[in-house]
Amino acid sequence: MNKVDVKEIDKKWQNFWLKIKDSPKISNKKKKFYCLEMFPYPSGKIHMGHVRNYTIGDVLARYKSMCGFNVLHPMGWDSFGMPAENAARENKLDPKDWTKKNIATMKKQLQSLGLSIDWDLEISTCDEEYYKHQQALFIDMYNKGLIIRKETYVNWDPVDKTVLANEQVINGRGWRSNAIVERKKLSQWFFNISKFSNELLEDLKTLNQWPDKVKLMQKNWIGKSVGCEIDFEIEGNQKVKIFTTRPDTIFGATFLALSVDHPLCKSFNKKEDFLKFKKTVSQVGTTEEAIANAEKVGFDTGFKAKHPFIKNKTIPVYVANFILMDYGTGAIFGCPAHDQRDYDFAKKYKLEIIQVIKPKVGTDNFKKHNIKGAYDGEGNLINSEFLNDLNIIEAKKRIISEIERKKIGKKTISFRLKDWGISRQRYWGCPIPMIYLKDGSVVPVEKSELPIRLPEDVDLNSKGNPLENHPTWKKTTYKKTGETAIRETDTLDTFVDSSWYFVRFCSPKLDDKPFDEKSLNYWMPVDQYI
Repeated sequence: MNKVDVKEIDKKWQNFWLKIKDSPKISNKKKKFYCLEMFPYPSGKIHMGHVRNYTIGDVLARYKSMCGFNVLHPMGWDSFGMPAENAARENKLDPKDWTKKNIATMKKQLQSLGLSIDWDLEISTCDEEYYKHQQALFIDMYNKGLIIRKETYVNWDPVDKTVLANEQVINGRGWRSNAIVERKKLSQWFFNISKFSNELLEDLKTLNQWPDKVKLMQKNWIGKSVGCEIDFEIEGNQKVKIFTTRPDTIFGATFLALSVDHPLCKSFNKKEDFLKFKKTVSQVGTTEEAIANAEKVGFDTGFKAKHPFIKNKTIPVYVANFILMDYGTGAIFGCPAHDQRDYDFAKKYKLEIIQVIKPKVGTDNFKKHNIKGAYDGEGNLINSEFLNDLNIIEAKKRIISEIERKKIGKKTISFRLKDWGISRQRYWGCPIPMIYLKDGSVVPVEKSELPIRLPEDVDLNSKGNPLENHPTWKKTTYKKTGETAIRETDTLDTFVDSSWYFVRFCSPKLDDKPFDEKSLNYWMPVDQYI
């Protein structure tokens, strides 16, 4: 970017504001205006997208200031993350030095634009003055049960060798490496957000100024489903508990589908054909998009399940690549006539397809042997004994009542919202302040030890997590007892870093706590986010 005369720019701005000063006044009741810009990643140089967006914020900040508002217009850097680590590895540089150099370059460029940014409020997530508070917040949330550790399937990038959030998987590929994402089982740290699913859903009703389409997106993301669990008897005195949101279609059930991790699959763990199938399944990510787009494949267990409502009828039991263990019970019944996923699976394996919903309007497109696809619209029940002629809502109530009467299941509520996985197997990130003791227990470090800093002598070219491979860094002692312990070598997802920075801007120089409550109450909420 060419050099410019900052004083000349400021002079032109002031003349502009004098012209608009007598425009209609804005209410000054709040006495403050918090204008928050993007939280850029310091990639090296700003581009015209930065210039455009920051100019919008600058116009608003200056206008509000001249209207008598106290204005908070800060800037900071989302400076941890994979790009710095990858660039450092490729160019044999230190990630910290690379990041600091980029910040200096971009800051100089932004300052040359003459923007009204208050640089005294500048923060950077890779500075220990920032992340030590994040580590303290982590400990507080862990102690309150808001952070948990559990084993689950994750999106695994085989090139970057790290876990990816669903938002970091684009068309089934890693957002940085472009590698096909795999499904992998790991023990991970999570924000326990699923426990607030119903509260989040109910509180959408209080957001009166939000656009309806945004609230609908949030509602669908939380995904409340009312359904039921049903026990299917399997030969050999075994039972499989399935979860369904469409119990009304039970008479159209023609197969069961299980997750590869379902307990029933343990008996196949030494069978070569099953292990080969399991490996194929692992090559599909955990995102709904990846599962929906993947070819539906299954493994025939050879088991038969008794249909709970049709006498003397049994249906085959498959393991399927589109069933996840962390949703419902890890098992479903397939109704091919009224679920496209089940339909594709049934056609592939030549399974029975039974229509049980008749459309209210239009021609019946479920003529025997000439079915064109699954029908998931409204209609009335057919081929369903005591449910015949009921509409879907009525049929759901009736069948759930009958399931509970027979004591083979119960009504349940599930949510699509999952806990937020925050572990990353990378070096350049905020260290997680937890340690592992000899007895297998996991405890937080003492807050007096914060910040837990990253080691500077790491081998970024080592396979896997550089922190896991460091010869000494992970070895520590538990301050309370003096016993030897091992540090957590995962670091926090950068989405954690950028989830609270707007709060830190209210009191960025505070040393003993993340924010000052008085400053927070004055400046928050953010009035304008660019």
